[in-house]
Amino acid sequence: MDTGLFVAWLDEAARLVRRDRERLTELDAAIGDADHGVNLDRGFTEVAKALADRPPSSPAQVLTEAGTALIRRVGGASGPLYGSMFRQMGRTLESPVTLFHFEAAFEAGVVALERLGKAAVGDKTMVDALVPASRALALAVRDGIGALEAFERAAAAAAEGARDTIPLQARKGRASYLGERSMGHEDPGAASTALIMEALATAARAEG
Repeated sequence: MDTGLFVAWLDEAARLVRRDRERLTELDAAIGDADHGVNLDRGFTEVAKALADRPPSSPAQVLTEAGTALIRRVGGASGPLYGSMFRQMGRTLESPVTLFHFEAAFEAGVVALERLGKAAVGDKTMVDALVPASRALALAVRDGIGALEAFERAAAAAAEGARDTIPLQARKGRASYLGERSMGHEDPGAASTALIMEALATAARAEG
C-alpha cells in the first residue's frame, strides 16, 4: 500500500462527501445542528487541496496532513473526532504498509476517537460504524484475506453499522437531548463514516 493509494482514498472520500452533502445535512437536521454535510464537505475539500498543494512523501504523512486539515476546517464535533483519528493513524502506521500495519493503525485511530468523544457502540455516533469496520479489518488480517476484500468487508460493516443506528436512542451529543425522539433516524456521523470506508474500498479497487 503506497502513498498514492492513501491520497486516492481521501480524494474519493472528498468526492463522496460532496455527493452526499445534502443527505448528511438532512440526517443531521433531524437530530443535530443541520451542518454535518456542509462542514464535512468543507473539511474534505481542504484535505484534498492540502494533499495536492503539498504532495506527501508517505502514507503516514497523508493521514497526518488529513487529520490536521480536518481539525482546522471542520466545525462541530466531527472535525476534532475524525481529525484525531487520522492523526493517530498517521502516528501509528508502520512502513512499508501492509494490511496488518493498516489494521493496527486504524484500530489505534478508532480508540483515539472513542476516548476523545467518550462514546461507545450503541451510543448512536460514528463509533457505531467505525468499530464494526475495525473488527472486519481485524478478522481479515486473522484470516489472511487480501487488502481489497478486507476493505470491502470493512465498508460493508460500516454501512451496516450506520443503518443499525436508526432504531437507537442517542446517548451522546446534541441528539441525546431529544431522548426517544432521536429514535428512527440514522446517525449522520455513522453515515459519513460509511462513506469514508466506501471510499477506501473504491480507491483500492481502482489500484487493482
